[in-house]
Amino acid sequence: MRSDAVHQVLEAELVEARRRGGGRPPRVLDVGGGSGVWAVPLASAGCSVTVVDPSPNALAMLQRRAVEAGVADRITPLQGDTDALSAISPEGGADLVLAHGLLEVVDDVDTAVAALVAATKPGGAVSVLVANRYAAVLGWALAGRVAEALQLIQAPDGRLDESSDTLQRRFDTDGLREVLAAAGLTVELVQGQAVLSDLVPGSVLDNNPRAAEAMAELERVAALRPPLRDIATRLHAIGRAPA
Repeated sequence: MRSDAVHQVLEAELVEARRRGGGRPPRVLDVGGGSGVWAVPLASAGCSVTVVDPSPNALAMLQRRAVEAGVADRITPLQGDTDALSAISPEGGADLVLAHGLLEVVDDVDTAVAALVAATKPGGAVSVLVANRYAAVLGWALAGRVAEALQLIQAPDGRLDESSDTLQRRFDTDGLREVLAAAGLTVELVQGQAVLSDLVPGSVLDNNPRAAEAMAELERVAALRPPLRDIATRLHAIGRAPA
């Protein structure tokens, strides 16, 4: 797995899951991760991964990636959505449930998070990665789209009008905490992903390993430090299920 702040947190969570399970491979449930961006690296790290996604095309891509990486035997692809988790999640619950890029597109956030919690083993973790409202505001403003930036910051759900926005909503730090806590999760961490790297021109880092290394370290430090965390492109949270 990569070395950014999100991956480091997940790696630490998997170490703890192995300890709790007496060395058993951690069971991961990846909801909405059909193309395998997260599932294949997790399977390569020794996890048993169940991927639930409504798109057959995404699941087909997942299977190709899994075969190419030699981890097809560790990944179970299932077509479905959050409504079906109670029937298809790993028996006894997953040690780690991923909802990366999910809560922005579901019809009912509270129902979806409740399903994630129900699919989690007692004491397990739910990892949520969502689009950040304030990063979108900043991006539109820097692009000269001031009217759109104003709409995003004023809209209760951080969304543009339905005809021009593919997301149902965007989150801020407080709102994300509230959604997870309302479902009974103990929020242990909220950090940023892509805090500054999406704002730095690629020419600054191209062919300059020292600059790239410094940017990676800057991202890791900034991920936890408000207000920098609060303008990250994405917000990442870890919620602990009741034991």
